[in-house]
Amino acid sequence: MLHTRLSLALRDGALSFPQHGRLLVIGPSAQHDLSALPKDRVTIYCRLFPDHARWTARGFDTVSALPDHGYAAALVCAPRSKSQAQAWVAAATTATGGGLVLLDGQKTDGIDSLLKAIRKKANLLGTLSKAHGKLIWFDTADVSDWSAADTRLEDGFITRPGVFSADGIDKGSAVLAAAMPDDITGRVADLGAGWGYLSHHILLRPGVTALDLIEADLVALDCARLNLDDPRAQFIWVDATQYRPAQPYDVVISNPPFHTGRTGDPELGRAFIRAAAAMLTPSGRFVMVANRHLPYEDTLTEQFGTVEDLGGTPGFKLLSGIKPRRTRR
Repeated sequence: MLHTRLSLALRDGALSFPQHGRLLVIGPSAQHDLSALPKDRVTIYCRLFPDHARWTARGFDTVSALPDHGYAAALVCAPRSKSQAQAWVAAATTATGGGLVLLDGQKTDGIDSLLKAIRKKANLLGTLSKAHGKLIWFDTADVSDWSAADTRLEDGFITRPGVFSADGIDKGSAVLAAAMPDDITGRVADLGAGWGYLSHHILLRPGVTALDLIEADLVALDCARLNLDDPRAQFIWVDATQYRPAQPYDVVISNPPFHTGRTGDPELGRAFIRAAAAMLTPSGRFVMVANRHLPYEDTLTEQFGTVEDLGGTPGFKLLSGIKPRRTRR
């Protein structure tokens, strides 16, 4: 969809990039088609490890920190979070020194609302509507008030725009934290750790000797670094479904995601279960929380010798797998 809008705007002459200088692309997923851009001039910013790894493998200059200067133009791929989209527009405006910024997004991700706001804050140069979305381009934007800011939740935890559960503690995580087994000991992993809420509760167990926070969202992981001050904690930016530790874990805890974008995807949670089984010692234990409707029991039975239902709430179930059938290789 981005490829269609961008290609049309460039082909029709409605939009043109500066002939010289680097181009910054902020937040594209691995599914975006950037073939309309000159690859040798492009820098891609990705906060999600799988996307970062795929763009790097394709030969793009890919960075994990937002640049703050030196770009002739920038393209922002609008995320679902409005506050994150605004923060990325502000970052793009800074990186280009008030120069050309493009914003592309779907109607379902609030692109119309963003266009309305940009009309009041920037010199709007053009728009193109196609495939249930819009490409917007503008310059001289005054969006300093859109810059990313930390949010401090009631319990003192710090979050940032776009991270999962940025506005409050996730209900499923709260259920798991309240029922966290007291006998957790040894080497532990929090699989899909986010900004560190479950890890905080894991570290309250004195028998835990080491805790790895495994998370694909680098911004969430940076929040976790601020939220946890404990020498036992290590922060690992990686795709949780692909990671294999140098040493196996005694316990893995997880509130696995089950959405890819806006689409529910139980296979993502199943991939977390399989990854957890591969990370554990032969007698290791996996504890997870999930929405009641998600069909994870069969996968747990395939991967573990013993599966236990630990109860939960009307909306969430707590499940445990012990003694993985497929131990780490």
